Amino acid sequence: MKAGPLPRVHAVTDERIARRDDLVIVANALVAAAGDAIALHARGRALSGREHLALALCLPGRRFVNDRLDVALAAGAEGVQLGSGSMSVAAARALGPDWWIGRSVHTLTEAQAALAEAADYLVVGPVFATATHPGREPLGLPLFARIAELGVPAIAIGGVTPARAAELRGVGAYGVAAIRALWDVAEPGPALRELLEVFL
Repeated sequence: MKAGPLPRVHAVTDERIARRDDLVIVANALVAAAGDAIALHARGRALSGREHLALALCLPGRRFVNDRLDVALAAGAEGVQLGSGSMSVAAARALGPDWWIGRSVHTLTEAQAALAEAADYLVVGPVFATATHPGREPLGLPLFARIAELGVPAIAIGGVTPARAAELRGVGAYGVAAIRALWDVAEPGPALRELLEVFL
């Protein structure tokens, strides 16, 4: 049985954030601001397994791990997010029957495939232009809306801001995921609450 409802906001790390001196301070501020409504994602494609595990273990609150299911098992993660090159949802569920299992998707076809796999949620993006993926064409709101209509909780990522969160909620977003909008702001707690208010 899953520990609780799928969080509405997902704070995603990367290699840069994983190595910041204030990582735990910011992570604690985010959890203090949102409690169970936020998931903290241990993500870092260039991290070694040891580094990825250390990152996951230092994150407070509801802990999700991207791609590395061995790390998710070792860290006692509540959820995993699978990239397009990751193992199948069924294989992940065999390892962690109680995990929230999400799939990152970038097209309607990928979203339909994830639906067929019975993913619990989708991380869809980039919806807007983002510095994280400067060369990738954003999906835009109309395509995001079509994916959200599939009926699986759709988490929007890419260029997310509090102002855009209301637009995303209006086209069916269950919630949002962000890197810079949560980790790189002067006051992460208030920034998070501003995002969260849209979905509560």
